[in-house]
Amino acid sequence: MKFSSRSKRGLTLAAVIILTGALLSAMAIYGADRAVTHAAAGRLYDTVDNIPARKVGLVLGARPDNRFFNRRIEAAAGLYHAGKVSWLLVSGDNSRADYDEPTAMAEALNRRGVPAAAIFCDYAGFSTLDSVVRAREVFQENRITIISQAFHNQRAIYLAQHYGIDAIGFNAEDPAFRHTQYTLLRERFARVRALLDARWLRREPHFLGPQVAIGPKDAPRGCNIYAPTP
Repeated sequence: MKFSSRSKRGLTLAAVIILTGALLSAMAIYGADRAVTHAAAGRLYDTVDNIPARKVGLVLGARPDNRFFNRRIEAAAGLYHAGKVSWLLVSGDNSRADYDEPTAMAEALNRRGVPAAAIFCDYAGFSTLDSVVRAREVFQENRITIISQAFHNQRAIYLAQHYGIDAIGFNAEDPAFRHTQYTLLRERFARVRALLDARWLRREPHFLGPQVAIGPKDAPRGCNIYAPTP
C-alpha cells in the first residue's frame, strides 16, 4: 500500500502530536508525584507510639466496608483509644440519598468503641480537597492528623500545605497489592489534579456553610450537625 507525500506528512504530524502529548503527560505525572512526595516528607507516621498527639483526626472517606475503608476505621479507632486524638472528624461523600460515607464511618467507629460524642461528620467531603479545606473553613481546625493510606495521606498533606493547614498523616494499613493496583494507578492522575487545583486554580470546596467548633459544646449533636435533610 502506497501513501502520497501529503498522507505521509499527515501521519508524521499525527505521530509527533501523539508523542509530544505522551511526553508532556509523563512529565506532568512525574512532576506532580515529586511535589506531593516532597510535601509529605517527615510528616507521615506508621505507628501509634511515634505520632504526636493532636486534637482532631480527619478520617478521609472511602466506599463503606471496602478494604481501604475498614483499615482507615481501624487506624482511626486505634489513635483515639491511644489518646493521640481527642475527636474524629469523618469526611466523605453523601451526594446521593443511597450513599453515605460519613454515617457509615461514624457507625463503624462506634462499633470499635469510639463514643458517638467524639465523632463529628462532614457530609460534603466530595473530594480530598473538599475534606481537607472544610476541616479549616467549616470545622475551624488548622492543625490536624489526617488518617488514610500512605499514598492518600501524601496528597492530602500536599493540599493542606497549599491551603495553610498544618497537617500530619497517620498511615492506615494498605490492602494486599493485588487489590490496590488500579487505585495506585488512579492516584498518579489524582496527583496531577491536586497540583492543578492547589497551585494554579486555587479551587475551593463545593460547599462551605456555617462554622462548627469541634469540642464538648457541640459534642451532643456530633454527626447530626450536618445531617442530610430527610
